[in-house]
Amino acid sequence: MTKTSAAAAGASGKIDVNVRARISDNRWVPVVHAHLLLVQPSDAQLKQLQLLNEDKGTPEEARKMMAAWPCLRPTHTGPNGHARFDGLGIGTYYVVYNNVTPFDQDFVRFNRIDILASDTRGETEFVLDPPFRLDPVFFANGDNQDRPHGLVGDTVWVSVAHDLPGQPNPMEGMYYVPEPPLQSQAQKGVKSSMRLNSTGTTEAAVNVYMAALEPDGVTPDPNDAAHFRASEPIIVDEGSATKVSGTITTQASRTEAEFRPVLAHWTLIRNSAEALSFNTYKLFIDHLFCNDAGGEVPEFERGRFNEKERAFRLLEKRRTLPFSDSDSYRVLKAATEAFVMVNCGVLRTPYAFRPQEDADYLDRRDLPADRKLEDELVKRYLTSLDQNTRILPYLALIRSKLPDVRIHIGHKEHHDAELCAGFIRDRLVNPCMMELIWSYWQEEGMLVQTMNAVTRRFQNVRSPANGNGPDPLANMEVDMLRPLNNLLWGYVQDEQHRLSVVRRNYEYDHHYGIHLDGKAVRDFRPADSRSKFIEAFHNLLRQLMPFYRQDDDTTVKADAFPILNALKEVHLILSQGAHNQFGDLPSTARIEMLMQQWMLARPEFREFLPTRLMVAHPEPWMDRVDAMKKVQGWSDTSIAHFRDLAMFGEQLLLSVRYTHWSDVYDPTEAFAWARFWRPQAQGYMHAYRAVTGVDMASETPNQKLEATMPSVLLRQRLEAMPRTA
Repeated sequence: MTKTSAAAAGASGKIDVNVRARISDNRWVPVVHAHLLLVQPSDAQLKQLQLLNEDKGTPEEARKMMAAWPCLRPTHTGPNGHARFDGLGIGTYYVVYNNVTPFDQDFVRFNRIDILASDTRGETEFVLDPPFRLDPVFFANGDNQDRPHGLVGDTVWVSVAHDLPGQPNPMEGMYYVPEPPLQSQAQKGVKSSMRLNSTGTTEAAVNVYMAALEPDGVTPDPNDAAHFRASEPIIVDEGSATKVSGTITTQASRTEAEFRPVLAHWTLIRNSAEALSFNTYKLFIDHLFCNDAGGEVPEFERGRFNEKERAFRLLEKRRTLPFSDSDSYRVLKAATEAFVMVNCGVLRTPYAFRPQEDADYLDRRDLPADRKLEDELVKRYLTSLDQNTRILPYLALIRSKLPDVRIHIGHKEHHDAELCAGFIRDRLVNPCMMELIWSYWQEEGMLVQTMNAVTRRFQNVRSPANGNGPDPLANMEVDMLRPLNNLLWGYVQDEQHRLSVVRRNYEYDHHYGIHLDGKAVRDFRPADSRSKFIEAFHNLLRQLMPFYRQDDDTTVKADAFPILNALKEVHLILSQGAHNQFGDLPSTARIEMLMQQWMLARPEFREFLPTRLMVAHPEPWMDRVDAMKKVQGWSDTSIAHFRDLAMFGEQLLLSVRYTHWSDVYDPTEAFAWARFWRPQAQGYMHAYRAVTGVDMASETPNQKLEATMPSVLLRQRLEAMPRTA
C-alpha cells in the first residue's frame, strides 16, 4: 500500500483496535502481534471494491485491489490484543486486519471508523473464529491409556487438530509453538508432549501463529506473525500404588529453586549478548554483501536480518565520508552500525527467546523451566509506563524520581534527532544494553594494537618498538586487487572520526575505575573514578565459590545472603557511572572493534601473519591477534582468554546493572542469579586467572591482589615474561 502522512498538525483523534480469537463458545483470547493497517481509500476505490463484492470476487482479488489504497501507517497489537492509532485528524478511516486466516478462506477484514472531531476516540474490533482444538492422549510405559484424566508418571501427547475438509495441518501460512513444559514432537508443532509429575490441574498450551500478508513475490517474515494462545486443562490424579521388593536405591537431589520472573529478563540478556557476537555479525555481513545465507543462528536473530538490512539501507544514505574511493569502508561502517543498533535492544520485539533452548538452559541450572518466559516477562516482570508500554523495574524507579519530566516521543520516521527537553522514550523503553568492559578486555587483549600495527605498515611507517631493526611486518604488502586494500584505505582515512585510546581510557575509568597502562595513556587525570568497583566485583565473584560448593552438596541449603549484599554493592557502583558518555560511547566502541575484528578475519591476512592452523579459536579473527603478539614480542597470553573476559564480563554486569537490586531483601532472587549465571561467572574467573595469575576460585583469598588493577597485573606479567621464558 502507498504510505502517506498520518495526520494534520495538532490533531489528537484516536482509534483503539482490539483483535480477539474465539477458542470456545464463551471464551476469547487476545491475538498478539496482529498486523494492522490504517488506510484512507478514495470514494472511487471503495466503489471498485463494492462492485467486486457484487460480482462475487475472491478475497485474493479484493486484497490486490486494496493494496493500492493509501496506507497511513501500520502497527501491531500488544500482549493484550490491543493497538492504537493516534494523532488523527477529522475524516473517515479504515482499519485492515493483515494476517492470514486460511480457516475462513482468508476472509478480508476491514472496519470503518469516523473521526468527527479533532479529539474523537473511535473503537473497533476484529474477532477470529479459528476451528482448532487440542486433543490430549495419555500414555503409560509407552501404552495408550483410554481414560479422561492423566496419572502421575504418565506422558501426555497433545495434538493440534481441526475438522476442515481438504485443509492441511497446519494450514498454509500457519504453525504451532507449544509452551513449556510441552515439547514439540512434530514439524511445526502439530504434536507435542510432556510428562505429568504432580497431582492437580495443569495446563497444556499451544500458540497458534498466523503469518502476515505480504505483496506477491515477497516472502512473509516468520517473526512478523500474529498468534493466539489455545489451551486445555489437564487433570492429573495420583497413580495407583505399586508393590516393590528387593534393593531400593535412593538419590538426593539439589534444592529446588523458586521461579522468579526476572529469569526471563536474564534470558533475554544472555541471548541478546550472544546475538551481538562476532560470528553472528559475520553471518549478517555475508548475508548482506555476499548473498550467503549459510550458518546457524537463532530463529529470532535470522528474522532480524531483514530489520537490520532496512536499518542499513537508511543509514547508508546518511553516513557519508569526505574522502575519495572509500565506499567499501563506508558501507561496512553503516552495516555494522545497523547490526549493533538492532541487536543491542534487549527489549526489542519480537523478544530474543528460544523456547526449547532456554528451557534446556534453565533445566541444566536446576531452575524451574515450566513457564513461558515471554508471558512472565510481560505480565509479571516489566512495569507499566503507560497504557501500551512496559519498561524495566530499574528504569521505572529512575523515571519515578523525576515525575515532572515529560517523556519525549521523537518523530523517528523523519529524523533521528532528539532535541526537545525530557526523557528520550526509546532509551527508556528499549535501552541499548552493552557494557564497555567488553571493549576494555578486547583492548587489553591487543585487538586495537594489532589493527594499529597493520595500518602503520599499510602507510609504510616503521614500528617504533623495533628501532633501526627490520619491521616485523615488512613483508605485509596488500595488492590493490584485493578488497582488503580499499577497506584499509578507508579505515586509515577515517581515523580522525574514531574514538581515540585516550578517550576510551577515561571512560573505562568512569565506568569501572580501571584503565589501560602504557605510553599512549600517560598523564592520566580523570575527574571521576569508580575506585571501589574492582574490589566490589571481585568480592561478588569470590562469594560465589562457597555458595556453589554448598549448592552442589545435596545435604545443605546454600546461603545466598552474602551474594545479595555483594550484588547490591556492585549495582550501586555501576549506577553511579551511568552518566555522560554512558549512552553512546559503548555502542560506538563496539561498532569500531567489530569492524576491526571483521577486517582481521579477512582471508588475505593468512599471507602476512603466520597463524597456527591446529589451534581452534571460536572466532576467525583471534588467531591473527595471537600471531601479531608473537611477531611483535608482546604478551604470550592468548586472546581467547581476553575474549572470554569480555563476553562473560558483559553478561554478568548487564544482569547486575539492569536488575532492580537496591529494593530486594529476599535472597531468593540472588539464589536464582547465582545459579543462572554460573557458567559465565566461573568462565570469567578462569579467564582472569589465565590472564593475570589471580585465582579468585581458591579457598585462600589474596585481597590485595584481587583489588589490584588488571593493567598493573598484566604489566607485571609482561615484565616477568623474558626472565621466565
